[in-house]
Amino acid sequence: MFSAVARIFRTPDLRRKIGFTLGIIAIYRLGSFVPAPFVDFKNVQACLAQGQGGTSGAYELINLFSGGALLQLSIFALGIMPYITASIITQLLRVVIPHFETLHKEGQTGQAKLTQYTRYLTIFLGVLQSTTLITVARTGALFGTNTSAECTQLLTTDTWYAVLLMVITMTAGTGLIMWMGELITERGIGNGMSLLIFTSISATFPAAMGAIWSAKGAEIFFMVIAVGIVIMALVVFVEQSQRRIPVQYAKRMVGRRTYGGNNTYIPIKVNMAGVVPVIFASSLLYLPALIAQFNQPAAGQEQAAWVTWINDYLTKGDHPLYMLMYFLLIVGFTYFYVAITFNPEEVADNMKRYGGFIPGIRAGRPTAEYLDYVLTRVTLPGSVYLGLIALIPLIALGLVGANQNFPFGGASILIIVGVGLETVKQIDSQLQQRHYEGLLR
Repeated sequence: MFSAVARIFRTPDLRRKIGFTLGIIAIYRLGSFVPAPFVDFKNVQACLAQGQGGTSGAYELINLFSGGALLQLSIFALGIMPYITASIITQLLRVVIPHFETLHKEGQTGQAKLTQYTRYLTIFLGVLQSTTLITVARTGALFGTNTSAECTQLLTTDTWYAVLLMVITMTAGTGLIMWMGELITERGIGNGMSLLIFTSISATFPAAMGAIWSAKGAEIFFMVIAVGIVIMALVVFVEQSQRRIPVQYAKRMVGRRTYGGNNTYIPIKVNMAGVVPVIFASSLLYLPALIAQFNQPAAGQEQAAWVTWINDYLTKGDHPLYMLMYFLLIVGFTYFYVAITFNPEEVADNMKRYGGFIPGIRAGRPTAEYLDYVLTRVTLPGSVYLGLIALIPLIALGLVGANQNFPFGGASILIIVGVGLETVKQIDSQLQQRHYEGLLR
């Protein structure tokens, strides 16, 4: 292992790529601590020091993906979340808008056009989310139930030009993060956007584990570490699991050459949806809390019954009703997203066009029906697995008193394991190209 790491740094091209990636990551983390204009830095730090968890739901998720920059109201407060949302929306629009599906099938030119649409949508979502964030900060609701003087006066001024400048700054920060992620993809190692998310989530680990140590002591701390290692091993096992459907290609004579005749397989992963259903479910569950937040009664008036119900059942992650709805939404969104991203009819048509067939299954419609049958059966354990992993932070919230961004569960563990495995594979493949020996033996 140590000799493999030494080979990485002895290879000039690989060393340069890793150094460039680490440099961009350092700039990204530095920007997470630079406050936006007209933000009262002292008051923000005082609220963070009081240990208030911030808002729930989607804002907890954005704060996780931004590495804590959201609650600090920094120039990178929105993190990479607008780009993730824009990418998901662009994928979903392929089903609704035929032009997007046509661009997807056009190859590199169409993909470049879709990427451009994703960038425009990212900027639009950046403006929308930064406006919402500043509005929440102005009302003093950013830190949830904390109503101290510091947490209700997070801005030095709330004039229109100050708000406009903060929106422009945070949106520009989102655009800069998007550019840095593309630079890593082009000139560094791995997928740039994924690595930036990986960095943000990893940055929250020390604080989360430190909070467990100080609140529950060494015994609970080491128990959490042990459980975390087991969970990580299980996640690696499931993420690498796949159902391989064998495919044979008939031999074809083109001129004097013979093509085909080889055997391959279609890999159907147990978790084909990745972390997207968790993001969908978290965002959807946050909407009622957001609506209730902007319908608080004036001084001396009684709170509406529906607002009270939402505050009691849909804002705290440790309530059984919240957990049940969260789990069911993840299962539903998993099936929904897999149905959109994997089209059995398209795969069957491509196989038929190139002379491929599944042994024992006729080409064409029977192949599509068989693929759909296998996909439905494989997605069931995958969706249950995603729901259980996502519930781990909520269970820890009730048992250990940890933050909802508990490091060994939910979106954090899925992203860290997935990005870590993919990055190691890329480094391994580049080492094999140069030294005929990879990172792992």
